[in-house]
Amino acid sequence: MFNRIGLLVASVLIALMIGFSMVFIVDQRQVGVVYALGEIREVITEPGLKFKLPPPFQNVVFLDKRIQTLDNTDIRPIFTAEKKSLLVDWLVKWRINDPRQFIRNNGTDMRNLDTRLSPVVQAAFNEEITRRNVSGVLAIEREQVMDGVRQRLIDEAKNFGVEILDVRVKRVDFVADITDAVYRRMESERKRVANELRSTGSAEAEKIRADADRQREVILADAYRDAQRVKGEGDGQASALYAAAFGRDPQFAQFYRSLEAYRASFASRSDVVVLDPASDFFRAMRSPAATPPAR
Repeated sequence: MFNRIGLLVASVLIALMIGFSMVFIVDQRQVGVVYALGEIREVITEPGLKFKLPPPFQNVVFLDKRIQTLDNTDIRPIFTAEKKSLLVDWLVKWRINDPRQFIRNNGTDMRNLDTRLSPVVQAAFNEEITRRNVSGVLAIEREQVMDGVRQRLIDEAKNFGVEILDVRVKRVDFVADITDAVYRRMESERKRVANELRSTGSAEAEKIRADADRQREVILADAYRDAQRVKGEGDGQASALYAAAFGRDPQFAQFYRSLEAYRASFASRSDVVVLDPASDFFRAMRSPAATPPAR
């Protein structure tokens, strides 16, 4: 009795184990690959509950069908057309599109693809960069470089069972010794530009200063000319007034001029004049007749 019950329980357990081994679930993020005696029997891309034969007749392997990223872990210098070394850090976006081909070439470990695809990507970058100069790689033709590498990888990727979605250059640097030389050249170039700007500024300053001095001289000359003209006109009017006034009374004019001469001669106590008292210079002082009549 007990032997029958134990046998029945064991049979049920074995049947359950076999049933569970025949059922598997394919996640929507994965691809299921069913093997039969070491050969690929079926590739399941639709998610859901699936069935297979129990091991060892069939087993299943899952592959991630999401977009994967291949990063450059070994950055090596690449020479440009100018024989300048550049360090290019890149990444590649890919995903599996042919699980059978992927397994044939890389096995079931997806990390194997990184090891095999990295040299291919590096070679494609070498071919693209060696055809261009530094300025093209850094800025002008950067998009063309990435597009060229992607086009080169499309055919190569078919052998790996993957699809290349995008290629990007993350960073481009010079090697250490070239970087120092570039920085020194940039510094000297900036200094040269600064000196040119200073020279240009000094020349402009001298030009402005010379123009200002010229305008100042012209203004002073015009002012002096106008002043001399006004002064001449004033002197002429004064002379005319003097002449008119003196012409009306010659004796008074002579007396006035004598007084002006005395004022100029005896302006200071220290002035000494040695003259004959009988000279005409003192005539206004000694001759009462020379004194002008009272008005």
